[in-house]
Amino acid sequence: MDDRRKLKRRHLIYYLRVFEQGTNKLVGHLVDLTQEGIMLISENPIEVNKVHHLRMILPSRMGGNEEWLFDAESRWCKKDINPDFYDTGFKLLNLEPKGLEIISNLIQGFGFSD
Repeated sequence: MDDRRKLKRRHLIYYLRVFEQGTNKLVGHLVDLTQEGIMLISENPIEVNKVHHLRMILPSRMGGNEEWLFDAESRWCKKDINPDFYDTGFKLLNLEPKGLEIISNLIQGFGFSD
């Protein structure tokens, strides 16, 4: 796999839940994020090369934003180190300023310090 990431991945202190917008089906839990993409961990494999309409429940400490609606394209999916789970990488699509602000706030408020 060719690693084309330009921005450093930021791992979060705890995993946030991510759902499908239309069905509210749990897709997975957020493991890390950048302003270009996210990685989710899930119990089932996620179809790749597909645009997903997602909804993330945000921590109450985020100052007014309860959820974040966004689109992302699944780029790869592989078994996690724990064979009971799958890791999937997504490219964020059509990010608006609010989405960039949410990512920044998540990294500052909930990311591990380097």
